[in-house]
Amino acid sequence: MTNGRYASLSLDLDDEWSYRKTRGDAAWSEYPSYIATVVPRALELLGRRGLRITWFLVGQDAAFERNHATLRSIAERGHEIGNHSFHHEPWLHLYDEAALDAEIARAEEAILLATGARTAGFRGPGYSVTQAVVDVLVRRGYQYDASTLPTFIGPLARAYYFATSGLRGKERQQRDALFGSVKDGLRPLHPYQWESAGSALIEIPVTTMPLLRIPIHVSYLLFLAERAPALVMPYVETALALCAATKTAPSLLLHPLDFLGGDEVPALAFFPAMSLSAEQKLRWLERVLQRYESRYTFVTVGEHAERARAGLAGSATVTV
Repeated sequence: MTNGRYASLSLDLDDEWSYRKTRGDAAWSEYPSYIATVVPRALELLGRRGLRITWFLVGQDAAFERNHATLRSIAERGHEIGNHSFHHEPWLHLYDEAALDAEIARAEEAILLATGARTAGFRGPGYSVTQAVVDVLVRRGYQYDASTLPTFIGPLARAYYFATSGLRGKERQQRDALFGSVKDGLRPLHPYQWESAGSALIEIPVTTMPLLRIPIHVSYLLFLAERAPALVMPYVETALALCAATKTAPSLLLHPLDFLGGDEVPALAFFPAMSLSAEQKLRWLERVLQRYESRYTFVTVGEHAERARAGLAGSATVTV
């Protein structure tokens, strides 16, 4: 391990249909998919670099038999499999506890059938987490949650999304908490414990830049690469320096569009960085991973949670 330092790496395997669903595109119900392209591409890159990471899978995708061989290949390569809900609806705050339990359980079952892996970690779609989510996860025996993104810019991202999506009425109301609120920027960057009926659940936040609380996940870096490529690596170096200064073990996040060019998914052209080709994105991704690996050894989010658990023994818990 690089000087004993570690960082976790995860990939939220959101499929094309889930992004179009959140966007309000009626064609989502046809379940367009790029999983068969993204998964082998990501596995090749990760395998070449010797990285074992956490993949958060959507239950609906695991329920499709067409995806079984592809998703099973992730587990067969030794990667950790996490639960990313069944329907991938970034409005879990509107679910009651019974609906949440059914949502998470249904995803568990589909993921187990497709991959042979039992899930011990959860990430809510759109960084959606509530006390009810925590309570359900604890009851179902989960070891950790990874749903928080401690940043102040959520409302700005949501305003931009609404301005460019044409969402109205009920659909817009469902998404009124998309990307979180300003107070999310006050959440801890270091791992901590949620309280639930006398039990605790480890939270591994998606890391944002310490002090400034601006995003550092790869999709955001590609957004910078599209507009100001000379700033990308200094931005990464600043984030890494601040993580070191604050003793923050980073948890870096990937998304499928980090592996896809705009020409491959024209229906998602509204996403940032979609003017870049897949080849350009992969080159940037390799550079970013290389810089992280010069300072840290990558582990799964589950391993990150286990390491954090030892340091959190006896510490205070918090409610959502």
